[in-house]
Amino acid sequence: MKKPKNTAEQLAPYISIVGLLLLWETAVRIFKVPDYILPAPSQILIAAYDVRHLLLIHTGVTLGEALAGLLLSIVVAFVIAMLLHSVTWLYSMIYPLLILSQTIPLIILAILLPLWLGWGITPKIVIVVLVCFFPIVINLLNGLDEVDPDQLSLFHSMGASNLDTFFMVKIPAALPSFFTGVRISATYSLMAAVISEWVGAQRGLGYFMTIKQKAFAIDEVLAAVLVICLISYLLVKFIDWLEYWLIPWNRECLLQETWN
Repeated sequence: MKKPKNTAEQLAPYISIVGLLLLWETAVRIFKVPDYILPAPSQILIAAYDVRHLLLIHTGVTLGEALAGLLLSIVVAFVIAMLLHSVTWLYSMIYPLLILSQTIPLIILAILLPLWLGWGITPKIVIVVLVCFFPIVINLLNGLDEVDPDQLSLFHSMGASNLDTFFMVKIPAALPSFFTGVRISATYSLMAAVISEWVGAQRGLGYFMTIKQKAFAIDEVLAAVLVICLISYLLVKFIDWLEYWLIPWNRECLLQETWN
């Protein structure tokens, strides 16, 4: 196992973030950049506090859309990955379509889906699903394909059926890759929800940012961005925690990555 990082290495990311914020604050004040172009970090924090009640309301809407879409995308991705892994001809047929689905600009979907599905929450969840399912499918397929063939041979030699081997060997071995895909999709989910709110929404962080941008309240726009970044970070950490407790046989690898 790799040696743990020392204190300086552990604090390095936080020091770099603080240093960047201080540089930003100093540059804005020295060059007297107007707030409607680029507010200072201190001004963004003040703006976030001033509109905290509005941010809380809109954050709840966006987070609900993101989580609903993420959970649904996990189910959809799991089913698709299982089918593509099990049926070779289906893989050859569907995989190119999956790639094509990721080439469609999100803003086009944000415009068209409300026309097709209505102006409620449904098109927003669909957009999140379309964005989030692909990384999960790809990583889960890679995990299923990289199962140790010796383990498969051992289970077959002991008389295990294909179904038993699938659930007792392949699925547990592929779970780390599955969580990698979920971790990536979690960061995409909020972004997709915000973009879906740019068109035809009456609540949500995307709607909030659009209104504030038109009013040249850039400090409040960036306050919403700050909220999005914080929630994305917490989602990833929550998924790390789930992976740690749900896959105990992979904890040593997780700890090595933590200290890496």
